[in-house]
Amino acid sequence: MNFKNYLKALILRVITKKKNINFDIKNSSKVLMLRYDRIGDMIISTPVFRELKIAYPHMEINVLASKSNAIILKNNPNVDNIYLNNKNNLLFDLPVLWKLRKKQIDLCFEFDHSVVRHAILRLKIINPKKVISIKKDGRYGVRGDDLEIYDFYVDKLKDAHFRDIWLSMLNHLGIKALSTQYDIFFNKKEEIQAVEFLNSFKGKFLVGINLEGAAKGKKIQFKELKEICIGLFKFNKNVQIIIITSPNKEQLVKRKIALMGLDYVLSAYKTITILAVSALIKNLDMIITPDTSIAHIASAFNKPVITIHENNSESYKLFAPISDLNRTIFSKNHNNLKGFSVDSIINASRELTEILQGETKL
Repeated sequence: MNFKNYLKALILRVITKKKNINFDIKNSSKVLMLRYDRIGDMIISTPVFRELKIAYPHMEINVLASKSNAIILKNNPNVDNIYLNNKNNLLFDLPVLWKLRKKQIDLCFEFDHSVVRHAILRLKIINPKKVISIKKDGRYGVRGDDLEIYDFYVDKLKDAHFRDIWLSMLNHLGIKALSTQYDIFFNKKEEIQAVEFLNSFKGKFLVGINLEGAAKGKKIQFKELKEICIGLFKFNKNVQIIIITSPNKEQLVKRKIALMGLDYVLSAYKTITILAVSALIKNLDMIITPDTSIAHIASAFNKPVITIHENNSESYKLFAPISDLNRTIFSKNHNNLKGFSVDSIINASRELTEILQGETKL
């Protein structure tokens, strides 16, 4: 080990030292979830919040969320308090972290499966009595087991979905999950907006196509979009395709759709928030998406979904869609979606459509 890594290892050992407190976590009254990352991660975590609240309704569940994913918890009855965090600016976050420290948190759930410095620093400031996390491989030559700041670990089982890995953290509290379903709660106004928009297409088979994800490289190009739309219409003349995009891309997408000249394709109304998108997805018949967050939203409502994923089986297994009807098309590349097969998407769409139509006849 070189001197630089030796020094980092020494610092890591020092800052993760903690005095052991004799405390039964089943007696916790204030719980904190560190979940300040992406929208999809928050969606997958919602069963943990619900199942904990069902088993221990007296527990106050606090979530340290990011500015982008906090909205997923809006209207969620299983979360008592939401705090906003910016993981790239510890100094800016100090007032919130100090507020959490003063709450005297009993138990903290840290969802990272690797040694993450910003999470450790926040844990040191918040100072919960006990911390549950995922078993970590370690860093700078320091084993995960040597990090005293973590009191309980769960295994990151091979081929397991992150939903199930994170739910297994509840085993330390003697909780067996009654349901693994995701929770998303939008308001009545958002539901009405979606229903009224789709009322114009009664009797149509409604397919939503989401064009891109937050991660760079997760995108359906317009040339590919046109081929997909034409392919869907060839085997189902009753299809109505709704294009879902971010508000800042709405005008561009509308212009591109107009150039396609396909009367069975149009852009969705402006969905300002991810909850508005969720309300729309709940009322569609099938979704096609390159974005895992949209796939998780579809899974929350058990909607048939076709996902496009980079050629990375480990990542896929951790974040796979859980809808009863789902298919995934893999690209040729490990880090992006270049080279995915449009024909495979069309064939998967035909397969799911035929299954759905068969169920309708039954």
